[in-house]
Amino acid sequence: MSGAAPRFTVLIPARLASTRLPGKPLADIGGKPMVVRVAERVRPAGAERVVVAADDESIVAACRAHGVDAVRTRTDHASGSDRLAEAAALLGLDDSHVVVNVQGDEPLIDPALARDCAALLAARDDCVMSTAAHAIHDADEYRNPNVVKVVLDAASRALYFSRAPLPWWRDGAGAPPGDPAPLRHVGLYAYRAGFLRAFPSLPPAALEQAEALEQLRVLWHGHRIAVHVSDHAPGPGIDTPADLARVRAQFEAAAEEPPASA
Repeated sequence: MSGAAPRFTVLIPARLASTRLPGKPLADIGGKPMVVRVAERVRPAGAERVVVAADDESIVAACRAHGVDAVRTRTDHASGSDRLAEAAALLGLDDSHVVVNVQGDEPLIDPALARDCAALLAARDDCVMSTAAHAIHDADEYRNPNVVKVVLDAASRALYFSRAPLPWWRDGAGAPPGDPAPLRHVGLYAYRAGFLRAFPSLPPAALEQAEALEQLRVLWHGHRIAVHVSDHAPGPGIDTPADLARVRAQFEAAAEEPPASA
């Protein structure tokens, strides 16, 4: 990570209830709760503050026990964006302050992504948000509806997000060619705090509901999202017990590695 970092705050939404992995934020990874691992992972990004926005006092207590800032938010928020908007108000962030949303189930996230998205938004007055993407080279990933794709305009702003394989190369039978590669969307966002507070009041969009992608509401209402294209994929997130076991194994393997010799 090079260059001067903008002023920004990282907010990590954490909800105790999870259908596929109950109590996910507090799941143990190498002796610490998952949400604490995420906060520690993102600290090198250079944010002024890293704060967990939690819906349960047990998450707040676990964070504070490990020296991580946390605020208690309501339990009835419809989305993570609503939770972040409340947290931004609780922290008294001014409208121009940049807020980076890092998901609470990504303990292997590259901290450079948070800084790069914050810097991109700070440089783009034409956009209300920024996010990240990386190239897809695997045909199965390209066709997987759980992999969200994004297409960009000439100014690297999002034209559309979809679970469908986009763009579709008619002459290549739909297979992703090497150049240009299709882009996988990475669910990390930067907002200006003023827009973050206004976002929950925007009416949901039909396309958002059809694709189950909240970011389409932003485009539907005529706003712009700048996209940082990373050279590599971020570390895997955790949605299921199998994901958790895999990440735990990675932490255990790292802990067993001998220290580098001087």
